[in-house]
Amino acid sequence: MVQINCDMGEGYGIYRCGDDEAIMPYITMANVACGFHASDPLVMKKVVSLAKAHNVAVGAHPSFPDHQGFGRREIKMQPEELTACIIYQVGALKGFLDAEDMELNHIKVHGALYGLSSRDTETAEAIASAAEVFGVPLLGMANTVHEQIWGERDFGFLAEYYTDLDYSSDGSLIITREHVAYDPEEAGKRALQVLKEGVALAVDGSKIAMRADCVCVHSDTPNAEELAKTVREKLQPYLN
Repeated sequence: MVQINCDMGEGYGIYRCGDDEAIMPYITMANVACGFHASDPLVMKKVVSLAKAHNVAVGAHPSFPDHQGFGRREIKMQPEELTACIIYQVGALKGFLDAEDMELNHIKVHGALYGLSSRDTETAEAIASAAEVFGVPLLGMANTVHEQIWGERDFGFLAEYYTDLDYSSDGSLIITREHVAYDPEEAGKRALQVLKEGVALAVDGSKIAMRADCVCVHSDTPNAEELAKTVREKLQPYLN
C-alpha cells in the first residue's frame, strides 16, 4: 500500500501558494506548513479543517526559521536548538488538530532542513529527537541518512518519491525555488515504475534505486491539480 502526500498551507496573510482545496481530494496525506517558512494560524486552521472534510491524514511540515527565504536557506543551529524549534512548530499544528479531534499522523521537514538532514547525521538525530516527543513516523528519502537514522526509530520511517522534482544520477534531489510544470502522464508512469521495479529515472536518463512508501505532489507545481489527479488514477491499485 502506498500513500500520496502533498506539502500544503504554504501561504500566509493574503498570500497563497498552491491550490490546497483543489488538490485535497486526490491525496491521502497532507504535510502542513507550521509558520516558520510559510503559513500562519488561520492557514493552518483552514487546511486542517479541509483535510478532515476529505478524510486526509495530517502531518507537520516544519522548517528552519526562514520565512523570507521560504525555508530554502541552511541555518546553523545547535542540535538542542533545532529539536526545540521543531517541537515548537509541530506543537502549534497539533493544537489545531486537537481542535478538530484529529491525530498527528507524521512529520516531514521542509526545504533546506530536509536536504541537510538527508546527508548530516547530527541534523537527522536532532529531528528524530523532536519526532520522539510526538511518537509519529518521519518522512524522508530512502538510501540516505534519513533512512539510516530514522529507519532505526521505534515509530517508523516512510520513504518518499517525488513526482514533480528531478533526481541526479547519485539519487539526490534537484531542488529549485520555484517548481515547473510536469507532464501528468509521464509523472504517473514514473511513479508506477518506482513501485513496480524499485527504480527511478535520473535527469541523465540513468536508473537509480528508489523505494517509495508514499509519493509526493507539491501544491505549488503549476499544474498541481491535474498532476495529483493523474497520479491518483495511476496509483489507485496500490492505494487499497
